[in-house]
Amino acid sequence: MAVLDVKFTALLPHLDERQRRLYLASEADALGHGGIAAVARLAEVSESTIARGCQELAGGAPVLGRARRPGGGRRPAAERDPGLVPALEALIEPREVGDPVSPLRWTTASLRDLARELNAAGHPVSAPAVGGLLRSMGFSLQGMAKRRAGSQVPDRDAQFRHINATVERFLALGWPVVSVDAKKKEPIGDFARPGRTYRPKGKPITAPDHDFADPDTPVAIPYGIYDLAQDVGWVNVGTDRNTAAFAVESIRRWWNQQGRGDYPDAIRLLITADSGGANSANSHLFKNDLAAFADECGLAITVLHFPPGTSKWNKVEHRLFSRITHSLRERPLTSYEVLLQSISATRTSTGLTVSAVLDNNDYPTGRTLTKEERKALLRRVQRDDFHGEWNYTIAPYNPGQAPPAEPEQAKAPPIPAEATYLLTHPALTGMPREQFNRLVDELEPWRRTLAEAEREKRKGINRRGYNPGFGFLDHRHRVLAAVLSRRNTITLTLTARLLGRDRNTLSYHAHRTMPLLAFAAPDIAAAFTQPRRTHPPRTIEALQNAINDYETDVISSSS
Repeated sequence: MAVLDVKFTALLPHLDERQRRLYLASEADALGHGGIAAVARLAEVSESTIARGCQELAGGAPVLGRARRPGGGRRPAAERDPGLVPALEALIEPREVGDPVSPLRWTTASLRDLARELNAAGHPVSAPAVGGLLRSMGFSLQGMAKRRAGSQVPDRDAQFRHINATVERFLALGWPVVSVDAKKKEPIGDFARPGRTYRPKGKPITAPDHDFADPDTPVAIPYGIYDLAQDVGWVNVGTDRNTAAFAVESIRRWWNQQGRGDYPDAIRLLITADSGGANSANSHLFKNDLAAFADECGLAITVLHFPPGTSKWNKVEHRLFSRITHSLRERPLTSYEVLLQSISATRTSTGLTVSAVLDNNDYPTGRTLTKEERKALLRRVQRDDFHGEWNYTIAPYNPGQAPPAEPEQAKAPPIPAEATYLLTHPALTGMPREQFNRLVDELEPWRRTLAEAEREKRKGINRRGYNPGFGFLDHRHRVLAAVLSRRNTITLTLTARLLGRDRNTLSYHAHRTMPLLAFAAPDIAAAFTQPRRTHPPRTIEALQNAINDYETDVISSSS
């Protein structure tokens, strides 16, 4: 027994409960009668444990690779308390989203908070157990993700194309084009700033550990103006408020101090801006102050606003402000002079230069226009045919004289008749040419109806008509583009090449015309239900081969 006592003392602490049970059972079997009681006394375990081990050995104990059988051990909390999971769900998922009287918020509740609430409700559980339940329910600890996009504005992409085409026309004629916007307010003082710069090791730039700005802290409002042609930035740093008057004053200062010298022969000015803020598309004050500036400088000013929610595509954001932010990194703006010097020091390898001036003028809020001033302003603002709420021109006041005409878009060459004849082949459209002509005629009234409904949806903002697209494509070829795109019998790139039109333009019209195909007659609509081609022709040679194969099949089936 003394030998067993030494063995137990040395070995048992290194075994798990199953290994310990089987080992003690083997020693008890070796001792014979009375072995269970003797081993239990020496190992200080119950006789039933050793007896159970003997039974397992006698039955051929399997190698489990674990201390307990599957399902052994203490039962999970959710099994012991069937009401635990519903109570937990009630805490983390209030029945009404945003209910202010729900006991806890899933955004703020910790595991201890949840466990405390559950224990108070009669469901004893620990915080780790709550964590396990949440994981089993598909929850995880997450931060907030900026992924939920707002509703897309109608004609968003079309407005982008309109802005791009107008900018290209102005640049081609040597007229100034500027992108404008205001940067966020910057507190002036010894405040910490984000970013990192190279410094001697262990000697970072220091700032107070508590740097909360108070209402009396001076602020700087950088209003940026980026000249697209010159690749030059100009920043007017305001010290008061970001108002419409401040936005127009910034443009005025740029023109008087830099733009006039760069464009001495200019008669028009193009401004691209976002749809919100001080230069909002809906701001009568911005338009009114812009009209006053037009009278001063003698320029016809055209303004193109980016659709709501797309201001990050404005050139001033990623061509100017991104570089200025880089220049201001980890540099306390202790004074306006430091801010101006930092902005003016902004340079890029591609040639960007920036100038900055300080604007100490007061720009009070609360300004309004009288009814007469609004009427006079509406007479001066000439809205474009396409989204006049975003695109408009304000000419300098000169009774009886219209503003300088905007350059006309270059007219596209006519579509070759042979290209139209080729693309309307039954092998591509799925119908005889006579049937396709009937489809075009049948869809024309529906096109006019939908166009009128679209104008009504604009709630009368633009009553001078609406140009439904770009690219000089008539109704017949829009229907053709939609049919070919629906059946996928030829690539869009090859179609655009044959018609002599831009691929993006063709895709835009095909997408806009596709809903009209739902109004086709049943015998014509059968062509759209045919399986789409998986590998449409990409070259003229492949297209001609596909047409030849189609005609061969037609001849074979008729003979």
